[in-house]
Amino acid sequence: MMKEHAKLMKVISSAGEIIGRKKLQKMIYIAKKVNLPFYEKYNFHFYGPYSEELTLRIEELCNLGFIHEVHEKKGGYFQYRYSLTDNGSEFLGHYDLDMPPLKDCILDLNEQSSRFLELVSTVLYFEGLAQEEVKEKVFTLKSKQRYTEEEVLEAYNYIEKIRGLVEEEPADQ
Repeated sequence: MMKEHAKLMKVISSAGEIIGRKKLQKMIYIAKKVNLPFYEKYNFHFYGPYSEELTLRIEELCNLGFIHEVHEKKGGYFQYRYSLTDNGSEFLGHYDLDMPPLKDCILDLNEQSSRFLELVSTVLYFEGLAQEEVKEKVFTLKSKQRYTEEEVLEAYNYIEKIRGLVEEEPADQ
């Protein structure tokens, strides 16, 4: 049971801090889709792929004192910040986690905006479809986000970049 939890802790440890629940959801989904070993089940939700399983795991890690969640008011909405606690770092240091290197991938994902990660994860969710069909899905399902054709192309290019990062990442990280 703790193996999947430890993987999430490794992601947060690699990122340092992740700001936003949506960003965290999309980062794990994208990592899963580029063949990093994450097994949370995702369904398509209002903001794109969403995993209730992931939400529960994060909540459990917070309750165990391994992840620090800061809930702060930002303008007209609430924002969440996630970081590993000292207890989480200690636990992760003793946990034998067999996982491919992911730091470069996670750092790159963490630098992207939640809006862009929402687009990338939506494109990946429909990746079995032709590019024109994916664009139609994005423009229909995400009409409020007003994504442009250029942004969709940028998402495809980013997917290739992140897949390359995962393939090339040195094993000693």
